[in-house]
Amino acid sequence: MVPGVRSGEAAMSRRVNAVTAWESLFRAQVAVMRTLAAEFPTRDISFNEYDVMFNLTRQPNRELRLRDLNKHVLLTQPSVSRLVDRLVSRGFVAKCPEPNDARGTIIRLTDEGYDMFRSVAVEHMKTIVARVGGRLDQDELEQLTELCDKLRAGD
Repeated sequence: MVPGVRSGEAAMSRRVNAVTAWESLFRAQVAVMRTLAAEFPTRDISFNEYDVMFNLTRQPNRELRLRDLNKHVLLTQPSVSRLVDRLVSRGFVAKCPEPNDARGTIIRLTDEGYDMFRSVAVEHMKTIVARVGGRLDQDELEQLTELCDKLRAGD
């Protein structure tokens, strides 16, 4: 407790600081995402399609259950299903039945999808580095990563 500050005042100050920090984090995220979307380097795939492909590349065998994919992207379940169907029709992902659950579906990034992802990722990374890395020094980048990981661990 801060000397001379009552516990009720300290609690109120902490709530105000938490809301202010949230607002700042939210606005920063929106600003960065708008920039990244506006400067997305291709029209061959959408920003959201790239996000699905990115998440698949981070998984063993580049595959994930559809219901688990929904936990990784910022889209509703019906939107993810439609997006995956578009990627399937273009040969970038494959849908396979889940061996241990007849109702489940495995989404797998195809070799063609991986090649598309890699070609876009190289250019997209340049925008990320400019927008995020160009504004923060190395220590700030490490601290931001640590803080964001700490917030996400609360799930």
